[in-house]
Amino acid sequence: MENLIETYRMLLDRVRTDFVRYLHDQINWESRLVSILGARGVGKTTLILQHIKLHDNHSQSLYAQADDFYFTQHRLFDLALAFYQQGGKKLYIDEIHKYRNWSMEIKNIYDRIPDLQIVYTGSSILELEQGGADLSRRKLEYTLNGLSLREYVNISNGLNLRAYSLPEILRGEVEFPLKELRPLQQLTSYLKAGYYPYFQEGSYEIRLNGVIKQVVEFDIPQFADFNVASIQKLKKLLYVLAQSVPFKPNYSKLERDLGISRNALPNYMHLLEKAGLISLLPEKANGLKQLEKIEKVYLQNPNIAYALFSGTPDKGSLRESIFFAWMQVKHQITSSPVSDFESEGCTFEVGGRNKGRRQLNAVAPQNAYVVKDDIEHATNHNIPLWMFGFLY
Repeated sequence: MENLIETYRMLLDRVRTDFVRYLHDQINWESRLVSILGARGVGKTTLILQHIKLHDNHSQSLYAQADDFYFTQHRLFDLALAFYQQGGKKLYIDEIHKYRNWSMEIKNIYDRIPDLQIVYTGSSILELEQGGADLSRRKLEYTLNGLSLREYVNISNGLNLRAYSLPEILRGEVEFPLKELRPLQQLTSYLKAGYYPYFQEGSYEIRLNGVIKQVVEFDIPQFADFNVASIQKLKKLLYVLAQSVPFKPNYSKLERDLGISRNALPNYMHLLEKAGLISLLPEKANGLKQLEKIEKVYLQNPNIAYALFSGTPDKGSLRESIFFAWMQVKHQITSSPVSDFESEGCTFEVGGRNKGRRQLNAVAPQNAYVVKDDIEHATNHNIPLWMFGFLY
């Protein structure tokens, strides 16, 4: 355990705390079992190290990565028990999905060492976990999303701009330091390379391609028990979607082109969505039917489009995908029968400066909004796209 402690202290010394992600203050860190899920690369590791550094007694806390060599010879429960017996209070396990039979061991720690608090992070694919121990009644689960435009601007410029509610945004009340920065310039940079916190480290596209490769070739196959042939089909599917989004699923055509059975395709799509690579926009419907029908498929964020697309990504697809990505963090969002999106009783048409309201004529004016990616200010239900980047 000494090597684990040494690694933990070294990482703690190096982590910066000048900017902390939006989710931190929403987490009940005093709960006995906390789960923080999210796509690879969104900053889960940094978040928990920052919390330890800022708020914990360092000697009574321990951080460990689930794929550490220590666990080739020791069980997770053994670590928890030894740490507790030496006065430990809080155990943080990073990337729990890399530890075999993790849910059963977490359950045993929870049940048998009641005075020890546990926080673990994992791939968002773990939301699909079946079998193993049921932790649903024991844990508080949170999801960390990629950077919002607000967070990107704050990190890039050393600012502390606040988040806004959807009603405030629809009234055009988002404040921006226009004397120092232009929001459209910030938005353009963010869409290319700003969704993941490692944008500060350089070689962004290379890093992002590496993350995508890890997700497709390791994370998903490990969870779904895919063989080599299935991995190749998954990669082909992601590539086809990257060239086609926004894409209305045609399972018959995909079956012919990719050799993936019609019955397996929805599962492939669902895995890519949970892994944070695509987003599935549900069709507006009632009850359980809404869960069954997918109106469109988007790449999860525009950065992925720039990484995967052979050429310049379609501008319309970029602005729709980022609007969808921002909105779904805090609001349920569906397709609209008359425009692009519907959420919270409002209808949204997403476009450029010249986008009109013709498609929204069937909607009550007070509930219809045009979201434009190339305007700075809100006027008469025309809302700048960049303002929705301040939702969180």
